[in-house]
Amino acid sequence: MADGIFWHPFWRFREWSGGSTALIDWMESANAHIFKANVPGYNKEDIKVQIEEGNVLSIKGEGLKKEEKEKKEDLVWHVAEREAFSGKGEFLRRIELPENVKIDQVKAYVENGLLTVVVPKDTSPKSSKVRNINITSRL
Repeated sequence: MADGIFWHPFWRFREWSGGSTALIDWMESANAHIFKANVPGYNKEDIKVQIEEGNVLSIKGEGLKKEEKEKKEDLVWHVAEREAFSGKGEFLRRIELPENVKIDQVKAYVENGLLTVVVPKDTSPKSSKVRNINITSRL
């Protein structure tokens, strides 16, 4: 199944954690990799986007602040549907990026509960990794 059409990109998803996991779409254009994540209820201050370990895209959402949680603990809750589905829990998504990206030019923005991360491709031609070794009659 590792060669199936749906399997190949998923091995790059290194971590998917949190009770309120942001669902991600990963698209590729001629010039960039584009990630879109559902983050309803989060402000840009609640989300951290980083490049780790050289080429790992990390998207982290922080949940309710301690003060907000303490205020809610003073109440007796009977039903908490909006709370459960608001997306205000913590989440962490880590995705290994391909080698042909410009990690120093990554851009991210959030609008109307949608986080968009654009990772430009490095389209410059790469030098060949093959290197010819000159053979002599003596070392």
